[in-house]
Amino acid sequence: MTRAIVLRELGDPDKLVVEEIELRAPGPGEVLVRHTGIGVNFIDTYYRRGVYPVKLPAIIGDQATGVIEAVGPEVTGLRVGDRVGYGSAGPSYVEARVMRASALVRLPDGIADDVVAATLTRGMTAEYLLFRLHELKAGETVIVHAATGGTGLIVCQWAKDLGATVIATVGAASKFEMAREAGADHVLLHSAEDFVQQVRDLTHGRGVDVAYDSIGRDTFMKSIECLRPRGLMVAYGNASGKPDPFDVLALSRHGSLFLTRPNLGHYVATREDLELSTGRFFDALERGIVWPHPVERFALEEAPAAHRHLEDRSKHTIPILVP
Repeated sequence: MTRAIVLRELGDPDKLVVEEIELRAPGPGEVLVRHTGIGVNFIDTYYRRGVYPVKLPAIIGDQATGVIEAVGPEVTGLRVGDRVGYGSAGPSYVEARVMRASALVRLPDGIADDVVAATLTRGMTAEYLLFRLHELKAGETVIVHAATGGTGLIVCQWAKDLGATVIATVGAASKFEMAREAGADHVLLHSAEDFVQQVRDLTHGRGVDVAYDSIGRDTFMKSIECLRPRGLMVAYGNASGKPDPFDVLALSRHGSLFLTRPNLGHYVATREDLELSTGRFFDALERGIVWPHPVERFALEEAPAAHRHLEDRSKHTIPILVP
């Protein structure tokens, strides 16, 4: 048996409750991982609230670190005692689990479990956004919405290192300095009435090459309006809710734009892509190209408090669950 956080009803964070569940032995191609840290991401809140469909009862979460305690048949390259991590491979809100060995990566000696548990999914997301969905080039201009959030901060830092001009947006003036420290060339309030005009002024009327929008409904059309002709709209999150229904002909009216709604799972579906993505992120961490928010630890049974912490826009630490 092992303890898990189980969701039996959709709703507020108090719907996350601790239960005992069975823990079987690993089968062919599987390992038993004892978690050392469990990531808490915004996608978890989407499942909890029913924004994304989930079959109840459910165990949510898709990111964690741990130590291998048992190895099943036909597993190569991993052994008992290895420090490992995974992202986009839930469910993770458990003390221990049996899972596919192919979803795991070894952790570098120089990176702490807490950092990986808090940021691996965020880091892999930033990697595919900047290198594989669109290979960001020096001299391009981008908007990074929610630039002081867990993922936005990494995107902002990495984009600046790649030589882009970064227009960051935040929800409050108190976050301006943090965005600038992350490399933003310009910082704007995404709620400002003249937001689109500000971007046009900053780009001398041209518009930006790429908009990275994790906010959703509140910023979707503004992002579209900020793009240059044939620019790229990347709608990769729904923090303010799903965007309203969209007339695809608007892409033509605004300059033959490109629109994508990507999913991390599709960018790490093969072992080769997983190793590429995590390898790039670990390298960026070790070289100091990206420096995520500090980690705040919550006990497993404090999952409701961790969700409240994540959804509190005034917080600048990343919660993880520690079994």
